[in-house]
Amino acid sequence: MTDYLAARRSADSLELALKGEWRALRLQEIGAELGALELSGVHTLTLSTENLVLLDLSSAWRLREFIAQAEHAGATVSFRGARPEQLRVLDDALARDAFHPPGAQPHAHIEPVTDLGRHVVRALRDALAALAFLGEVALAMLRAAGSLKRLRPASIARHVYDTGVHAIPIVALIAFLISVIIAFLSAQQLQRFGAEIFVVDLVTIGVLRELGVLLTAVIVAGRSGSAFAAEIGTMCLNEEVDALYATGADPFELLVVPRLLGLMIALPLLTVIADAIGLAGGALLCRFLLDIPFTQYLNRVSESIGAWTFWVGVMKAPVFAFLIALAGTYRGLQVSGSSRELGRLTTVAVVQSIFVVILADALFAVLFMEINI
Repeated sequence: MTDYLAARRSADSLELALKGEWRALRLQEIGAELGALELSGVHTLTLSTENLVLLDLSSAWRLREFIAQAEHAGATVSFRGARPEQLRVLDDALARDAFHPPGAQPHAHIEPVTDLGRHVVRALRDALAALAFLGEVALAMLRAAGSLKRLRPASIARHVYDTGVHAIPIVALIAFLISVIIAFLSAQQLQRFGAEIFVVDLVTIGVLRELGVLLTAVIVAGRSGSAFAAEIGTMCLNEEVDALYATGADPFELLVVPRLLGLMIALPLLTVIADAIGLAGGALLCRFLLDIPFTQYLNRVSESIGAWTFWVGVMKAPVFAFLIALAGTYRGLQVSGSSRELGRLTTVAVVQSIFVVILADALFAVLFMEINI
């Protein structure tokens, strides 16, 4: 009688009853008992796990080696009772790492379907979570709309200052450079046909309708969208958001709504500044490259602007601001666990903000084309 095995052998069969606790600390004794078994002439090997109390991975590895040895000797291995789950874990791990010819893994064709299912379920859960977040924001805004105190004008003003006033230098610089680049490139082509005056039209329409608001929104997405995600994410890591819930305060009303409204006020103002700086940059290039006087430039600007040219760009700004603030605050509230997750979700917030802004701009272009604006 041994401590870990009970063996019973007939003419060509061997039955082993595993018993006790198969731990890594007893691996030497377990290996000695397995090694003492004679497998020659055994055609059927039956393993009983009914009396097995515990099996760790180290002992399971030794048992797996013994089973492979028995199969190599020509024995057919079966289990009486449940096959240990640890053996399946080892088999799966080795199946992923080792090379197998086509058809060697019986369940390999299921793995792509399983991965696809996981992605679909994850995407569905993300979509439902985003809809729930949007609903919470809408309810918070409705509750805050009934009271000026709950609307927190001081917090909104601070976010307008942080996201708007501080962003003026970089927005102005980018708008100036982009307008100069557009004017320079279009002037090179139009000079061939003696149509330099139409450079003013290109700069005016391009900056006012598209580039002024779009570039400003992209800059704000990288600057303020990441800031929103990082600020709220840090609060989640420090359990400050949990503290708000514990005290009965609404984090959506305190953290999301002021940032949302502040950015919806700041981005249209930044867009107007970007438009003005862009037109000024085009005027400078036209004056010094094409010898178009400022007065003629201004007259041509007023002629090329339609009834909706300026307002098309300005109307997009609040929508872009809403999308940027939503992406930043949503990802910020998802942060949990570690600073690595904070960095990852901040990056996701910036990427998604820029993506939804460009997507919304494309939808606006189709809409304005359909209604002939």
